[in-house]
Amino acid sequence: MSANLAMPGAAFAAARMVDDDAHAVFAIPAQPLATALIAFGKQANVQVLTSGCAIARFRSPGVSGAMTPQAALERLLQGTGLEYSFTQAGTVVVKPREKPDARTTADTSKALSTATDLMPVEAFALVGRDVGFMGSSNSMAARNDADLIDVPQSVSVVTRGLMDSQQLLTVADAVRNVAGVQYVEGSDGLPLFQIRGFYTGNGLTDGMPNSIAGSGDFPPLIGVQRVEVLKGPQSVLGDTTGSNFGGLVNVTIKQPQSEPVQQLSAMVGEQGQLQAGLDMAGPLGHTPGLTYRLVLSGDYGYRSPQGYLNRRSAYIAPAFGWRGDTTDLVVGMQRILNRLPIPDHVVLLGDTLSTASPDGILPGNPRDFANYQTDRLYYLLDQQLGSNWTWRSRGQYVRQRNNQHSWTLYNPMTNGDATAVAEAYRYDDTYYSLQNDLIRTFDTGSLQHTVTLGADYARSRIGHSDDYVHPYDDGTYNLFSSRQLPIVASVIQPQDNAPLGGTPWSVDSGLFLQDQLSWGEHWEMLLALRRAAYEVSTEDVEGNPWTPRRTKWVPNIGLVYKLTPDIALYSGTSNGFQPVSYLGENGRPLVPALSRQLEAGAKFNLFHERARLTVSLYRITLDHSYLLVDEQPPNFATFGPGQTNKGVEVEFAGEVAPGLDLSSSYTNALISNHDGSLPTGAPRQRFNLWASYGFQGGALRGWGVAGGVMARGRSLGQSLDYATYYTTPGQAEVDANVSYRAARWSVTFGVKNLFARRLIADDFNETFVPLRTRRSYLLSGSYDF
Repeated sequence: MSANLAMPGAAFAAARMVDDDAHAVFAIPAQPLATALIAFGKQANVQVLTSGCAIARFRSPGVSGAMTPQAALERLLQGTGLEYSFTQAGTVVVKPREKPDARTTADTSKALSTATDLMPVEAFALVGRDVGFMGSSNSMAARNDADLIDVPQSVSVVTRGLMDSQQLLTVADAVRNVAGVQYVEGSDGLPLFQIRGFYTGNGLTDGMPNSIAGSGDFPPLIGVQRVEVLKGPQSVLGDTTGSNFGGLVNVTIKQPQSEPVQQLSAMVGEQGQLQAGLDMAGPLGHTPGLTYRLVLSGDYGYRSPQGYLNRRSAYIAPAFGWRGDTTDLVVGMQRILNRLPIPDHVVLLGDTLSTASPDGILPGNPRDFANYQTDRLYYLLDQQLGSNWTWRSRGQYVRQRNNQHSWTLYNPMTNGDATAVAEAYRYDDTYYSLQNDLIRTFDTGSLQHTVTLGADYARSRIGHSDDYVHPYDDGTYNLFSSRQLPIVASVIQPQDNAPLGGTPWSVDSGLFLQDQLSWGEHWEMLLALRRAAYEVSTEDVEGNPWTPRRTKWVPNIGLVYKLTPDIALYSGTSNGFQPVSYLGENGRPLVPALSRQLEAGAKFNLFHERARLTVSLYRITLDHSYLLVDEQPPNFATFGPGQTNKGVEVEFAGEVAPGLDLSSSYTNALISNHDGSLPTGAPRQRFNLWASYGFQGGALRGWGVAGGVMARGRSLGQSLDYATYYTTPGQAEVDANVSYRAARWSVTFGVKNLFARRLIADDFNETFVPLRTRRSYLLSGSYDF
């Protein structure tokens, strides 16, 4: 198969002869050769023709600086054994070298005839960009740029185009598009993510772990460029927070760019919901290479459908970038402010879901809330060191603060009686992390290597915490007849506080070695090994602070066989571990829980590389869990049962016809607890489909329609004492919208939960069953000024 790697609109702008003395500014980082040539075509304003098979196995060291197109192309092709010829039509042909001294006039004539035989297929995988619903080639799964079809594991991308089409506002909404992923509203207002049956750790931001101790707080989607979901254990990437056995969510923040952006956006919904945002980017002043990005947003909601009040969120994210001949540097900050009302929910008054309290009764006070403030400073540095070396450095400092006030109704009875408890909790945590990688591309015989040698370091601590618990002053609270519960702050007393001392600094560090190998036209291999060193923050048997240090080796391996450049079969294994601070009966910290995933599948680039289909089969085995014997410090525990999760996932995303984009996924998963207990929050089947069509001409040009369905099978919740299971039936949600897009503005009117279905969370207990019952309307729009 042959491919015309051309930037639409740029390479065809003028049929011209390339001037040997003309210079252009190139900024193409090290990456797969296919995408490097696409970037070259755009920046040199030429059309690039080549055979997909000829370049499929190669990576390019990249090029940066002002030079002639010929000199830039020489550097891009260095070490590949490929040759090029410029034609008189402003086209360059890249092909295998037939003779060592093949740069002659005869070669140019031969290139002209070759160019006429190549299939004019447009490649849309532009460097660093997603197009429509299909993700581009960048991937954090390999801790380095890699074409997704060359990665021997399932990596899902939710693009900016899909987020906008669905009128999404949060990362939690975005990941619902991904096979094997689900989320549940937490009682603290933040979502809980599950990937392949395991609750996740805190995830990654720009490839860096969000926290070692503390809850993640992702930015609103106006500040997000893309969301990646990495399937399977991810300890090799340096995240050991919580459980990462099923995978991790990586959020890529919008960064400075030279292409100007000046966009205002707004959204209006029901119950007084308002959202406004500003996104600006472009060159900064007259200094070459200096750019900026500024994202601002505010969100307000007067009340939830059930009656919780005053949702308020704010986001500010300035960043500055500088790109030189060999340097790409971004420095930025983020502040996320969230006042989140407790999610709408009901309580169970009996042993089945049918005994739930009425949807219209508020099981708390209207002003129950959780406050979060997250401040983040970060830098991203890519430095080219010669022709084959790259230094990639990442660093961040983050401080998070939380303050939560809410009522919980424990032991609810069929007559509405419950033990009402006012709970207030506040904490702050601080962490920072550094990553430094040296990347080199070289050949050994027929093998091409991209070797990454990395070192990372992270420290975190939880500061002093306050935990207030106060029972309902009037004794037993009745959900139906008692007066409304008071504001939590009005009943909490100083003596109700159980202060928790801050933890010492915890340290995680690691050495990382990876080799991405290519040989021939068909084979790719990924070998990765991490030596993780970590400290366990705990207390010894006498209650004294204790931070023993441990190490763990984490290997990953994967293999890809390409039937063609657009069809790949892959298999691989990845490993994970979770350190814990619990002490065993011998007074020593328990060994980490270990997991291992086996995965195999196939990936297909379809519709002239405008769409991608991924089919994966996986099996994850967790050797053990933990059971607390004594919940008071020093937290004596013993081993609990393990788990085996297996399933099949199918994902499709991309453009199937002019104006018609589809995103769809299907999951069939089976979870088996080794002690024979039933898995909770784990529907066997999940399916989603979203379709968007923009009319291409005539009177309807500019108009678009979109709609989709998200469905799941039956699921189980469980009581707090683990004695009762609650069955929820399968359910489906249908959303739809209509839009109009002009040259500089757009407007979309959407309906969520079109048929007003009663939607219950996948996982819950009797005190907290999140739900949505109503149809909701959204009017959103943007204006480029």
